Amino acid sequence: MAELATIARPYAEALYQVVQADAPAALAWLDVAAAVATTPEMLELAQNPKVASEKVTQVLTELVAAKASINDAGKNFLRLVVANGRLAALGEVAAQVRERHNAHQGVSEAQVFSAFDLDGQTVNDLSTALEKRFGRKLQLSIQVDPELIGGVRVVVGDEVLDTSVKARLQQMKAALTA
Repeated sequence: MAELATIARPYAEALYQVVQADAPAALAWLDVAAAVATTPEMLELAQNPKVASEKVTQVLTELVAAKASINDAGKNFLRLVVANGRLAALGEVAAQVRERHNAHQGVSEAQVFSAFDLDGQTVNDLSTALEKRFGRKLQLSIQVDPELIGGVRVVVGDEVLDTSVKARLQQMKAALTA
């Protein structure tokens, strides 16, 4: 959703400038805030004209503080987001702050889809091979997708490396029907 990304961009840029020195801690509370903010109950509370934005901010801040340590800058940021009616964009803000932090650290996120659970050694070997293939440090997020039949499918940004059996079968099907 390009519109949401556009709305979130200035918030993410400003927040990252403030929390850059302690980005991992900020990302911890920001992820919790994004999860809380996207719940139907929280969105309904925020959209209720009878509830003041200060009350919404208080509820959001208390829920975030219950699960993660949030400093005054974080509380002020949440106050600003709620006051401007941008609570729904908080998930995208978190994603963009994480992207900025990863870029600053020289790391990219990689989603790895595997047909089976991968053990620790296999993940380490795969990580090394993928870092060599993509030419940068990767932070792997592994998900099991039994539809792949075998192999892995890796998504890094807009690049996709698909070595799954399912992809090979689709290639063979296309070649045979051409």
